[in-house]
Amino acid sequence: MAEGFVEHGGHEVVAVGDVDVERGGAGVEFLGDPAHGQGVQAVAVEDKLGRRRVFLTGLAGFTAASVVCGLAVGPAMLITARLVQGAFGALLIPQGFGILGAVFPRDQIGRAFSAFGPVLGLSAVGGPILAAALIDTDPFVLGGAALLAAHRLLPRDTGDRTVAIDTTGSLLLAGAMSTLLYGLIDGSAHDWRPGAWVALVAGAVFFTLFARRQTTAANPLIQPFLFRNRGFVSGLVLGIAFFAAVAGLLYVVSLFLQGGLGYPPLRTALTGSAPMAAGIVIASIACYRLIGKLGRTLVLIGLLTTLAGTLGLWAAVHTQATATSPATIVPAVLVIGLGMGTCFGTVYDITLGDVTPAEAGSGSGSLTAVQQLANALGAAAVTTVYFHDSARPAQAMTTSLLIVVGVTLLCCCLVRLLPRAAQPQHH
Repeated sequence: MAEGFVEHGGHEVVAVGDVDVERGGAGVEFLGDPAHGQGVQAVAVEDKLGRRRVFLTGLAGFTAASVVCGLAVGPAMLITARLVQGAFGALLIPQGFGILGAVFPRDQIGRAFSAFGPVLGLSAVGGPILAAALIDTDPFVLGGAALLAAHRLLPRDTGDRTVAIDTTGSLLLAGAMSTLLYGLIDGSAHDWRPGAWVALVAGAVFFTLFARRQTTAANPLIQPFLFRNRGFVSGLVLGIAFFAAVAGLLYVVSLFLQGGLGYPPLRTALTGSAPMAAGIVIASIACYRLIGKLGRTLVLIGLLTTLAGTLGLWAAVHTQATATSPATIVPAVLVIGLGMGTCFGTVYDITLGDVTPAEAGSGSGSLTAVQQLANALGAAAVTTVYFHDSARPAQAMTTSLLIVVGVTLLCCCLVRLLPRAAQPQHH
């Protein structure tokens, strides 16, 4: 849990800090998640060097980069530090899943992921609350405490030095993510000049080459046999879309509360993020034992709940604009949190429902890495929409929310393609 709060808290300090919406749009988008797909490679690196070593390295590097972010004296220094922060941050979450897989037996791994998923989601929305408190304090405190705890508690492993890493695939994926994010950001900031479209096309080409590489490489980053499983592929696509949508939603809520309503960072976190965090906790507890009875229907319930909350927030901003009050914002984001908590705790389990025990490790690692990619793309895409009309924050917010509504509806259509149930849990 500390891992998630350290990473998301570090990322969100930038988002909940004093945002200059008029001049800092592209910068905020780029600072959202600069990992650029390195999480996929981290899954292979952990096998080679050992999960404990990679986790500690990632945590130490992320903490150090966070300190540099806090000491940055200009945009160039901050962006550079954030790139380093993203690179080390990409090493963290895959190791969390890998450690769970190593510690828990196969027949209990689903239950472990059920608990870890909501914690990860809670850290994503709890990060801004923590970030607001850390803005005026030392960012080393939390990272240092987590590092000491990890060094003492994590199980030791040696890794397998014979494992090969697909460097070509890693570079192709990093190139795809970098060019796609650059195209989205540059297009929004400079009225979609030709360079932005070139970057987007280049990103699509890199992704195509990456996909081709996964079918021919001796040691692919994502095992191709997983893509022959319809349920897994459907869950993968649903996960990309949903996590991208909610990642973007988290950012635009913070941007609207600060840039549109003029809230300071702490009030922004308490009004926007705290109710979401409460919703995630409530839903996670309530849904823990329901997944076995409801199966994929529980994912649909979570998506519809998220949709209802997003539409409620849209209606409030649409009717009240920059006069929107916390009394209408808080209930809407609480409902969004309930939907997110329901999905966070079930999407991974259901997606792995038809995966064999031998494929479960590769499948869970792929899902984790894909979530990181979705977070990066979602933050860039949805905030691109927001900053396109940031001079009119209410209009920018309603348009961004409609994008989230559309993506969530798409996810609802994909639910019927998921496995009907998660793998049976043994007590």
